Amino acid sequence: MTVRVATIDDAPGLAELAAVTFPLACPSGTRPEDIESFISNTLSVKHFQTYVADASKVVLVDDGAGRELLGYAMLIVGDPSDPHIRASLTHWPTLEVSKLYVRPTGHGTGVAGRLMTAALDHASQIGCAGSWLGVNQENERAQKFYRKHGFRIAGTKTFVVGGRTEDDYVMETELPVG
Repeated sequence: MTVRVATIDDAPGLAELAAVTFPLACPSGTRPEDIESFISNTLSVKHFQTYVADASKVVLVDDGAGRELLGYAMLIVGDPSDPHIRASLTHWPTLEVSKLYVRPTGHGTGVAGRLMTAALDHASQIGCAGSWLGVNQENERAQKFYRKHGFRIAGTKTFVVGGRTEDDYVMETELPVG
């Protein structure tokens, strides 16, 4: 197993990986300058240093047994602040799988599955009864992957990239506790 909890030393690799993978998840029509702005304002080295140090977040990485980072997942512990998301969820306490991205060369190799399994195992181990995530309504490939891991559509939410508001599904799964 090559999934581990990220350290502060992983921040540069995480930012590089995010710059490669985030654009792949954006729906058609998202302007390149909006993608770049989002990466700069949310997925920079400085931001990943903050995420890794934040006790309410867990960043998991698959480093391919010591080589370059192949994928990462960011987990956010605690209840969502958005009342619409809270109203969609049925399993409490919960954990958000905020990000789960895999380098294109890692697609189809099991990296995403390892990261999701580790994320859900972590949620269960800390006593969560459920886990949730947001996924763009146009991203059918990701939705299929999430369904394979037990997630079902529970509601909707919005996600802003630049000046564009995207429609996302809120997907949730029930977890075994303990």
